[in-house]
Amino acid sequence: MKPLAEDYKNKLDEIAEALQNAEEYQQYLEEEEEEHYLALREKLEPQIASGYYRVAEHHPLHLVALEQYLLQEKFEGLFLPKILGFAVLRGEINEHYKYIRPQIHFQQILSAICQSSNFDLIKKRIGQTIQMGFALSSDIKITSLINTFENKKIRYFLQAQKLPRYRDPRERATGYVRYKNQFRKENFLSADFPTNATELKLLFSSLKHFLLYRIQRQYDNSNILPEIRNFLANDALKNTPEYLHILGLYTHFFEVTGEDQKTLKQQFNEMRRSFADFEEVWWQYVLGVEDYGVTIDGTADDRVFQVLDLDIDDNLTAYYRLMNVIHTQGYTHADSVEAMRNFYGNYPGLSDINEAARRTILRYIGNFLGNISVEDYSEYFELSKIFPIYTDLFGNQQFNQSLKAICLRYIKRLLKRFTDKRGKDYQDIKKFVNTSFIDLGFMKPKELVEMFKTKRKKKSTTA
Repeated sequence: MKPLAEDYKNKLDEIAEALQNAEEYQQYLEEEEEEHYLALREKLEPQIASGYYRVAEHHPLHLVALEQYLLQEKFEGLFLPKILGFAVLRGEINEHYKYIRPQIHFQQILSAICQSSNFDLIKKRIGQTIQMGFALSSDIKITSLINTFENKKIRYFLQAQKLPRYRDPRERATGYVRYKNQFRKENFLSADFPTNATELKLLFSSLKHFLLYRIQRQYDNSNILPEIRNFLANDALKNTPEYLHILGLYTHFFEVTGEDQKTLKQQFNEMRRSFADFEEVWWQYVLGVEDYGVTIDGTADDRVFQVLDLDIDDNLTAYYRLMNVIHTQGYTHADSVEAMRNFYGNYPGLSDINEAARRTILRYIGNFLGNISVEDYSEYFELSKIFPIYTDLFGNQQFNQSLKAICLRYIKRLLKRFTDKRGKDYQDIKKFVNTSFIDLGFMKPKELVEMFKTKRKKKSTTA
């Protein structure tokens, strides 16, 4: 956790001062009516939220410190329900939907809320959040937390948030997914960078998730770069799978130039030579990034190619030479197909390196069909000439199924657009699909008949 910068503190202090001077606050102190607190919240909470999301965008490593700053009584509990939810979702969970480590920050925020003079008003907004936080926590931690409060009203309230149904892992999983979905558009993740081998094992998973999350959403990561560079310069962390994953993310997704690129090139190639499991871990990393939903495109591959020592005769050199041909010539070019043919046969069909190569081709096809208009379907017809070449070359059923799914999505778009079954467009599409889908083994004749069959409308019945 990074300490909160002074300019952010000053902004928050200004909001706190405005709160203390607000007419709504004076009315609330005099009358203690809920409507005045709600008016105060409506007036000032958006200002806190604006500052919070500015920190989340540009200085995410300061978020926990910011949240702790908001626990002061002078903020009257504003925005605490929101950050309590953030704290619940930041925790890393295992396959049983239980926290891997106790969530101290969640407990701190909840304690501050319970001790707030506005507890009776705030508690109306945090029931579901506490229920989820308790479901993910161990019974020992929950009991310990509840017992810290002498006030029976608070203890009874907290005990009521322990829902029996969440003892079932399946219910916890369902509840967690449903709760998390409410925050899908929020930016609240933060992380700590490890400084030794013990911390690396403990913090790596959440750090990797944090970086992928920000890469995927294309946030401003300039403030994180010094931390990544310090991490990669730490000799105590090198030659580990975790280090290689962070090295890979830095290489693939961050713009590195000048002296920083020279340093990266040295770090990358030294590890290629010294880490015995480099290649195995590298391909696991590459496929894992894609499974997370982050795209390794031509720009990302080129960044690796730029730092790669091509004099090292290993599989990485072979793979990124291939990627360089595909990205520069185009995947439909004869040179690219031939390069893929020469490369692909050197490895087992189900190897991770071949899977990475197949995904590159699928990505290009998917991007093309996802971006062309329905009116340009003739371009799809032309592109499809390359499909049998790659299906024969790969001989991989998963590739064929993925390609089929990509094509079907586009065909459905065409059929939604061209509905006149006697029209030339519809007939051209039908004729093409009937031929190509059978040739590629995508569908059987009966399935194609069903696809293009006219659905009869039900006759309305009259009494």
